[in-house]
Amino acid sequence: MNVEFINPFLSSLMNVLATMAQTELTPGKPKIKKDEVACGDVSGLIGMVGPQTKGSFSISFDEGLALTIMERMLGERPDKINEEVTDMVGEITNMVTGGAKNLLGEKGYEFDMATPIVVSGPGHTITHKCDGPKIIMPFTSADGNANIEVSFDKL
Repeated sequence: MNVEFINPFLSSLMNVLATMAQTELTPGKPKIKKDEVACGDVSGLIGMVGPQTKGSFSISFDEGLALTIMERMLGERPDKINEEVTDMVGEITNMVTGGAKNLLGEKGYEFDMATPIVVSGPGHTITHKCDGPKIIMPFTSADGNANIEVSFDKL
């Protein structure tokens, strides 16, 4: 998969979390993901369709990081992942994808975004509805880890 498709999601995620939750993430090394098991406790997934390609994006957070982001954004820290946390993860998924959509639009790639879905719980799975490879990019922070997955049909 073209790095041109990955970098907008990476930079958008780092921007959204730095701006909205004063949270700095350190990106790791991207790799091809072979299974569908999420690398985190709560995940947002969103589909994208455009004239040139279709794809999907997901972000998974460790519970501790999700709760810290919630606390920094809204001033309250729940004891565990609850409906408000899953709503927040859906909103972050939307914001990151929207930011990436703008960056990709500057390069001539247009697509529409679906409504994100959020899944949580140990061992939950993420199914990307396209044929391209799934690229996973790990992120670390002082408050826990996050992982993004990006998959687009081949252009």
